[in-house]
Amino acid sequence: MVEEVVEKEPRSALDMVQSDGGRKSSVSQKAKPLNEVSVENVERWPTGDSELDRVLGGGIVPGSLVLIGGEPGIGKSTLLTQLLMRITDRKTLYISGEESEGQVRLRAERLGVIPDTTYILTETDTVAIFRQIEAVEPSLVVVDSIQTLTSPMIESPAGSVSQVRQTASEMMRLAKEQNIPVFLIGHITKDGSIAGPKVLEHMVDTVLQFEGERQHAYRLLRANKNRFGSTNELGIYAMHGEGLRAVPNPSEVLLGEDRAEMPGVAIGTTMEGNRPLLVEVQALVAKAAYGTPQRSSIGFDSKRLNMLLAVLEKRCHLRMGQMDVFLNIAGGLRIEDPAMDLAVCAALMSSHEEVSIPRDVCFAAEVGLGGELRSVARIDARLGEAKKLGFKELAAASAKKGGPSTAKPFQGMAHLEEVLTRYFK
Repeated sequence: MVEEVVEKEPRSALDMVQSDGGRKSSVSQKAKPLNEVSVENVERWPTGDSELDRVLGGGIVPGSLVLIGGEPGIGKSTLLTQLLMRITDRKTLYISGEESEGQVRLRAERLGVIPDTTYILTETDTVAIFRQIEAVEPSLVVVDSIQTLTSPMIESPAGSVSQVRQTASEMMRLAKEQNIPVFLIGHITKDGSIAGPKVLEHMVDTVLQFEGERQHAYRLLRANKNRFGSTNELGIYAMHGEGLRAVPNPSEVLLGEDRAEMPGVAIGTTMEGNRPLLVEVQALVAKAAYGTPQRSSIGFDSKRLNMLLAVLEKRCHLRMGQMDVFLNIAGGLRIEDPAMDLAVCAALMSSHEEVSIPRDVCFAAEVGLGGELRSVARIDARLGEAKKLGFKELAAASAKKGGPSTAKPFQGMAHLEEVLTRYFK
């Protein structure tokens, strides 16, 4: 009889590297009462990017796994390259599976001075990646992109469902066991969702969406999932030749320098998380040249636009049925806040009646099917933003007792007919 020792094969590429280096831990966890679990304060470290810190919830959490998605060419690689170049007191590693070292270097030179602490690795095999991470010992890792990585544990090609799931799982173990924050760049499908299995979004701690129109200079960074902060925050960037620049006061930028009075233009207040924004709404109402009137909206829900048009026709007796209606939210934004209802109605009234709205008036109210105006949340923050930008009147729903009804520039109204009478008759 001959004794043969059978060793269990590693379950992942990280197991292979750890078994060679002897860093793998076999300590098992034991169940304990929840009220006896000690709570540790999570120490974040700032990135130097105020907008990214805002969306992440205050900075980078050690050991976190962050997934960022967006259309090709929107600026994902630029954003994370800038992130690494701002961190000069820690080693950082940029893993590129799509670009060569020279291409990454050219982009980094365009963005600024390259620090000595930024490392680059062009590799797709996870075993080689983990060995380099052990050699460099970075404090932050960026993977561009997760769809290009391959694990020797899976025989399918890169980008397949099984490979994306396996490589993301190995990156998650790396982040949790070695307390290294990892940023993953993910491709998206034609409908805007992140490519790959849905479990990819469940595995990571934070899912960021980088969006915007290529024709516009502004980019929006949203958090669709965040285990360490709120998902209501919004980061705004402006794309320049030298990279992405944070926009600290987006309301001034979105309204533009010249707000000349013209029919069909109204200013509405919206909330993106805890940040109030003033947005310009543009409407064009004209007699239909063909049999069927056209309805088109950019940046605003078309079904909600049709509802507001029906309310204007029924409650305010404005003949919208035979009119072409075109609506646009300036700046390339997409608004879902119901507080923009009154601004949209005001822009439609202004274009229909060919009467300009005064430059110092903005709107914030939800419109019901009866034409009544309903109050919206965070009216104090909206008032403060309007004051800061020089608006003298905020048309909104009549405030309840104890509300900001006496605070300037608040102007309470109860029905759409009051808005029509006050500004257009």
